Amino acid sequence: MPWYVLYTNPKAEKKVAEQLNKIGIETYCPLVTKIQQWSDRKKKIEVPLFSSYVFVNIEEHKRDVVFAVRGVVRYLFWLGKPGIVLNEEILEIQKMLRQNPIDVEVSNLLPGSSLLIAEGPFKNQSGIVEEVTKNNIRLVLKSIGVVLTIKHTA
Repeated sequence: MPWYVLYTNPKAEKKVAEQLNKIGIETYCPLVTKIQQWSDRKKKIEVPLFSSYVFVNIEEHKRDVVFAVRGVVRYLFWLGKPGIVLNEEILEIQKMLRQNPIDVEVSNLLPGSSLLIAEGPFKNQSGIVEEVTKNNIRLVLKSIGVVLTIKHTA
């Protein structure tokens, strides 16, 4: 069965995935741990890797069943057809999330510079540095259609 991409209401990804699982639909909502800063404390929270998206593994003739769950907006379409994600791509996302964070050494990167990623889940991908701030580098990987934000310490 193919994986389809559901578009959800903002911040409803985890609830949608939970409700779909309850009615017997296999879902995947990749989560990452992030430190959230409030005025009085910091806390580690799990947030979806892809905002407003949940992957569902469902037979095509049963696709309408997902709309019974509150928070589901629509399927993501590509060229007029429902977007399909290959099982291998889901496995790659899972593999990437299991890997330990990598340390990055930054020296003299300027916007417009080309950068080849040497290790990690995006190994051998090249990108263009879009922005360099005190704590982050925004790298555009055009070959796979991703904007990557790399955290660093200056």
